[in-house]
Amino acid sequence: MSSIHVGSQVHRFSAGDKSHPQTRQIYSMLDEMIRRLRLAGYAPNTASQIFAGCDSLEDDAVEEEEKELAVISHSEKLAICFGFISTRPGLPLYIFKNLRICQDCHSVIKIVSKIYNRQIVIRDRNCFHCFKEGSCSCSDYW
Repeated sequence: MSSIHVGSQVHRFSAGDKSHPQTRQIYSMLDEMIRRLRLAGYAPNTASQIFAGCDSLEDDAVEEEEKELAVISHSEKLAICFGFISTRPGLPLYIFKNLRICQDCHSVIKIVSKIYNRQIVIRDRNCFHCFKEGSCSCSDYW
């Protein structure tokens, strides 16, 4: 679960969440963000995603695609996209997360902070991560 405060409201997102009133705009922004990330060399890191029940090569390909879709729609990415469509360019985003940030999201947010020229602060269960200009305050040790 990730939360972002915009205006006078707190908006909460879970992985793959489609319950927000602005879901269509959020996922449109997510598609654009992933497109720009891929142009910058991003490939989803699905190592931490677990799916059971696949026993053939065809199932493995489907499983990998499902893992990519799952990792792309993690709650912090949705919160960031909501922040992008709801705030002025250049303003920092502050996101609170109930779990530890995964490696893929950490890598993505570093790139996003550079591409979109935004400071993104995420408080996960271990520490504050301040992403700015393509790097993180934790020096990639969290």
